[in-house]
Amino acid sequence: MRYLHTMLRVRDLDAALRFWTEALGFVESRRSVHEAGRFTLVFLRAPEDGPNGPELELTYNWDQAEPYSGGRNFGHIAVEVADIYAACARLEAHGVTVLRPPRDGRMAFVRSPDEQSVELLQRGAALAPAEPWSSRPNTGTW
Repeated sequence: MRYLHTMLRVRDLDAALRFWTEALGFVESRRSVHEAGRFTLVFLRAPEDGPNGPELELTYNWDQAEPYSGGRNFGHIAVEVADIYAACARLEAHGVTVLRPPRDGRMAFVRSPDEQSVELLQRGAALAPAEPWSSRPNTGTW
């Protein structure tokens, strides 16, 4: 068995791509446009996973006007980062709110433009607590 991908439906493909590629650092691995079905599939990979790693599939249904509702059966996407503080600063520079700051130097949570929860985990041992993160409270839900 081999894990292939996780699919997320997105309402604004451009906003989703800015979040997943520019803010988080995923790279687009392939794309397919289905005019007859009126949808686009964009597959992303974490650069360190290489060309055969698992993918994140963004499904953009062209005619979807209303936001998708979050299902209780979806928890979150987790990604490992080399420096959790730098990753959170980069996300904030892209206008993303860090909902659960990395006070412990190990874990943080943000949400994508489509409200999917994304957990950021520090690679290896936790970093030493550092400001502004160590005293920042949680915001909203993740």
